[in-house]
Amino acid sequence: MKIAIASGKGGTGKTTVATNLACVASRNGQSVAYLDCDVEEPNGHIFLKPQISESKPIGNLIPVVDESKCIHCGKCGEICQYSAIVCVGEKVLVYPEMCHACGGCAMVCPVDAITETPREMGTLETGQAGDIQFVQGLLNIGEVMSPPLIKEVKSAAPEVDLVIIDAPPGTSCPVIESVKDSDFVLLVTEPTPFGLNDLKLAVEMVRALKLPFGVVINRADVGDRQTQSYCRSSRIEILAEIPDDRRIAEAYSRGEMICDVLSDYTPLLTGLLKKITEMSV
Repeated sequence: MKIAIASGKGGTGKTTVATNLACVASRNGQSVAYLDCDVEEPNGHIFLKPQISESKPIGNLIPVVDESKCIHCGKCGEICQYSAIVCVGEKVLVYPEMCHACGGCAMVCPVDAITETPREMGTLETGQAGDIQFVQGLLNIGEVMSPPLIKEVKSAAPEVDLVIIDAPPGTSCPVIESVKDSDFVLLVTEPTPFGLNDLKLAVEMVRALKLPFGVVINRADVGDRQTQSYCRSSRIEILAEIPDDRRIAEAYSRGEMICDVLSDYTPLLTGLLKKITEMSV
């Protein structure tokens, strides 16, 4: 089973929930893999503290133009929907950061002036965090496209009982790439106006993808009750409410897991995992 942990905005506690669910599941006898798909700023390793056993560069193919062959017909620029290659007069400009590696420009070139060459965009790391198999991607600074690296992270998932996918915040392409093909999406939010606004966007996203989902409200006893009211009126299941407990914040600041230092929250986390399993069947 694949469970994606997502949120409409950053700072809601998504990684806290993801890492602790992975921990609880592994202690309940399941084989578990944790995939950190927040490749621009992965931080699951701070809490799981994995031993990294393999690190390898990840890249995609970008076009290289042989100007001696090019007839400057402009067909390469016409097919590219992202303006990664543009014919300007007697010169072809290539913007590697914008390239989606579709190969279309090379295919339509009538004189075979375009070839493709690998370009490194990030790193894929795999390892072990106790009984949890760990995978994360690290996007190179300055890169603007993370979905290709996210695909590599997901492709590196081992065969296990449960895969926990820690998605990036927001509702854009990286999030969609992370959560698609999941059996269940858990949306982590907070009871604030910003949290509610971004939760609504996240709900629209998962409904458009036709994925089963539920909500966890973190710091549930602060702010107002508008988030709970929205979920009730929209028939969205609230699977757990985590209180604004200073002990959780202190454990987080030390890079510690809730399930390790606050055993009174173990029943909540175990119950959350059980509800998700039941809803995704």
